[in-house]
Amino acid sequence: GWITSRNRGTTPWLPQSKPIRFTELGCPAIDRGTNQPNVFFDPKSSESFTPYFSRGWRDDAIQRSYLEATWLFWADPTNNPLSSVYGGRMVDVPECAAWTWDARPYPFFPELTDVWTDGPNWRLGHWLTGRLGAVSLAALVRHLCLRAGLPETRIDVSGLWGAVEGYAIGALESPRASITTLARHFGFDAVETEGVIRFVMRGRAAVASVAPDDLVAARESDVLELTRGQETELPQALKWQVARADEDYEAAQVEARRITVDTTRIASESFPMAVPPEEAERRCRRALMEAWTGRESAVFRLPPSRLALDPADVVTLAHDGRSIPLRLISIADADARGIEAVRQDRDAYDLPPGAPRPSALSKAVVFGAPDAVLLDLPQLTEDQPAHRPFAAAHAIPWPGEIAVYRSPSTDGFELLTTFGTRARIGALVSDFYAGPTSRFDLGNVLVVDLLSGTLESVTDLTLFGGANALAIESAPGVWEIVQAGAAELIAPGRYRLTRLLRGQRGTESAMGNPAPAGARVVVLDDSLASLPIAEADLGIPWNWRIGPASRPVSDETYVAQSFTPVGMGLRPFSVAHVEQPWRAPRAPGDLTIRWTRRSRALAADSWGGLEVPLGEEIEAYEVEILAGATVKRTLSTSNTSAVYTAADQTADRGAPLGPGDTLDIRIFQLSALVGRGAPKTVSLTL
Repeated sequence: GWITSRNRGTTPWLPQSKPIRFTELGCPAIDRGTNQPNVFFDPKSSESFTPYFSRGWRDDAIQRSYLEATWLFWADPTNNPLSSVYGGRMVDVPECAAWTWDARPYPFFPELTDVWTDGPNWRLGHWLTGRLGAVSLAALVRHLCLRAGLPETRIDVSGLWGAVEGYAIGALESPRASITTLARHFGFDAVETEGVIRFVMRGRAAVASVAPDDLVAARESDVLELTRGQETELPQALKWQVARADEDYEAAQVEARRITVDTTRIASESFPMAVPPEEAERRCRRALMEAWTGRESAVFRLPPSRLALDPADVVTLAHDGRSIPLRLISIADADARGIEAVRQDRDAYDLPPGAPRPSALSKAVVFGAPDAVLLDLPQLTEDQPAHRPFAAAHAIPWPGEIAVYRSPSTDGFELLTTFGTRARIGALVSDFYAGPTSRFDLGNVLVVDLLSGTLESVTDLTLFGGANALAIESAPGVWEIVQAGAAELIAPGRYRLTRLLRGQRGTESAMGNPAPAGARVVVLDDSLASLPIAEADLGIPWNWRIGPASRPVSDETYVAQSFTPVGMGLRPFSVAHVEQPWRAPRAPGDLTIRWTRRSRALAADSWGGLEVPLGEEIEAYEVEILAGATVKRTLSTSNTSAVYTAADQTADRGAPLGPGDTLDIRIFQLSALVGRGAPKTVSLTL
């Protein structure tokens, strides 16, 4: 046999003898992930961490940038020298492994969380699956410039940031048009400077300060022209349509909306690109804020010494005690540099992404029964007939369209209407006590839990215009309308509302003392559906079924309710300013009871009219004379006063009313359709 010997000593280290191979090279797709690329966010693990200074947002672009930077760095021979021993590069880039690729098919992983429980970790994790097919915004713009024939040396895309999962050019268009679409979505500008086309993201810091003394005055004009665009020319909402790579490139819509503005314009735009909806929502909000901030523009002239400034640069203009950040959009060089600029708000360019949206894959969406509320309320808007009640519904997931069926019996349901907007429905967290009317209630606090949606504070002027109105069910079927000027988010979905206006639209008598915790709350906005019933349907105890319009009325997703509409919008408001007899000297005898009429008409709020509209076919009132809970007498009148004669006083009380006596009365205005209106109970002192 063979005789072998083994040297049990260690061999000396030979420098450059072995290549270096990274077996786990990666970065999480999380905001500022490159600060600490080795950590992993997993709420179910004790080893869950976010990178240093990360805000916890999803950021696919940082992951791609990390990988590109790493590969480009080691691909440079100056950073990765040849080994003198084996003739290869010290870092063996082709054999380095990116962390991490998953064999589970995308998008079923991560979406099918009932199959793979680690699916939620994908969103902020290291996975390349579903992301590696994307392209950086810089690379895409560079590619389009090269297709236009620009030399590579004249393209600078180092100032771009972002990732695109797909971009479809479906028409014959110039590369410039394609780049313009990307610029609109991502928020960047192209500027020619120093012989290079440079692409830069908006939201950069100011590079210079400018004061009026630095400006060049034209011969016959002011040194500076500041312009502020009209609010009505700007959109209240932006609606963007993009494609979803995880839903076979089906369309997804995102929206940004300003609530407290006078304009009602809505601008819609479609982008032929695939991006995550949460990222598209962030950019849509940025574009809306950009439009409103940019309505302030400036025109001025700078001396030739300011030659270093380029379009897309940001300068700070000191004017009238303020420092205004302005982004230069145009420079015309002549004897002086003619500048056009718009105002910039840097906060608009660092917004958090929207809420992540689950993908609708092969699994059908299962709808549950909605939370449905039927409300009899006063008339809220002129375009809605006063007698019609309202329906509000909430469901997650939202079925798209809600159908309302009714029947006077337990079968034979007929479709009444459908509506497609989810209402903001919630509940009282704590008891809500009675408060003053016709002025601000600054003592009570209204704490509500909303199932979805948000509330925000508004100015008093906006509040008086009808904003932030909520209906609170103080008793079954009895709703007080409250408006809130100040809204504070104190927990997820929980709001603390103060600066309240109570008993709005004649609902003073619906005020609970208290309205109990758990009582239903409905935010009154356009999401409520006005039910198209006839006046003849009032007072009939209808049976109602409310559920997804895509399902039959017999489906288990329909909720059944009994509800009798009474035409609350037709009920006259209670009267006001009942005159106290003690304010004027009088002898015992006939007592004239006087008051002031109110009107349920929305036009009654006008200060220009001499008298509020009647709103009824005839003017008629009833005054009940009370003795405790007993009605001793009812007086009828057709004007805002009634006479309680001395003879009636003697018959009811045994003697005429004299000084120091008190008299309890209840006054109703009458409606030809619904009878008595809201009562006004007063104790008169003689």
